Amino acid sequence: MLNCETERMLIRPLSLDDTPALTAILSDAEVMKYSVRGACDEAATSTFIKWCLSCYESHSIGPLALIDKESKELIGFCGVGPESVGGTEEMNLGYRLARRYWGLGLATESVRAVLAYAFNKRAFKSVVVIIEPEHIASLRVAKKAGFSSFQSKKFHEREVRVYRMPRDQWDTLHNNTLQGTSR
Repeated sequence: MLNCETERMLIRPLSLDDTPALTAILSDAEVMKYSVRGACDEAATSTFIKWCLSCYESHSIGPLALIDKESKELIGFCGVGPESVGGTEEMNLGYRLARRYWGLGLATESVRAVLAYAFNKRAFKSVVVIIEPEHIASLRVAKKAGFSSFQSKKFHEREVRVYRMPRDQWDTLHNNTLQGTSR
């Protein structure tokens, strides 16, 4: 299971001990504005964490806790987990941050780390991200991570864009990034 760090965050599996801190984030209506499930109370957050734990066991991956290195505070989650999209199981990227951490580049930082794990360690063939067209901030994160083409679909009765990043696209982007930094 992924335990890693980025410049500003520790990334680790969620645990039931995270329920109160994650509930504080997921109960914020603005944070959950584009969630198909809406704001979560403690019971719903606990159910989500239990689902994450089952993903770790069944797929060796799932949504992970994002911990601010400086404050040691749980600031959100990011991860790849199974999701049924049009009757097919896909590996879906999801992320949420506490509102006070928006606009700092932390979502992009965590997404890049999680995708590196999904493609390089777990060898996934592709990862999707499902975003409502009105969710401009999430669209920006996906674009910065390298997602580009999408299909318009219905997902839980909502119009969404389903972006797919195949492994070869990740490899090309990753190699170009490495080459660009070594010059």
